[in-house]
Amino acid sequence: MLRFRSSTLAALACLSLAAAAPAQELEPSAGEFFETRIRPVLSRHCYECHNSQGRAEGGLIKDLKSRGLLDETLVIWAGEFGRTPFHQGTNGRDHNPYGLSIWLAGGGAKRGSIYGRTDDYGYHVVENKATVYDLWATVLHLLGIDHHALTFRHAGRDFRLTDVHGNVLHDVVA
Repeated sequence: MLRFRSSTLAALACLSLAAAAPAQELEPSAGEFFETRIRPVLSRHCYECHNSQGRAEGGLIKDLKSRGLLDETLVIWAGEFGRTPFHQGTNGRDHNPYGLSIWLAGGGAKRGSIYGRTDDYGYHVVENKATVYDLWATVLHLLGIDHHALTFRHAGRDFRLTDVHGNVLHDVVA
């Protein structure tokens, strides 16, 4: 049975493989940054389905916290790719293969931390570039699993979720 590492506070971490703004522009908390800089953009420029997401993830975290389960539950909120911060004509925003944002909550993630930064256009990572292998190494670490030791056999060969790559991002671990 897996046991999650618990933290003393309900953890809310913004693991940003490419944060949406330069670090010097960030206000004191990630929550304030989201409410003042991100949510207004989502409300103005994203489809109706995106407007309900703030309530969904917030409700999930509040529910887990109220039940005393957030310290033992790791929530990962991510998409499969990044989006450019600018419009692509009338077709919305294009895919961004060079940067994306993911956030973690609870389960030993450091509350209110931001990791990484993009250029002024929000397109290319310029600070603390992390890979998907780093993300999974960190997630496995938070679950109490050594990512080097976790293997599965396929086609006669042992594979790892983090392949031969992946470093735990200790800056986002409580």
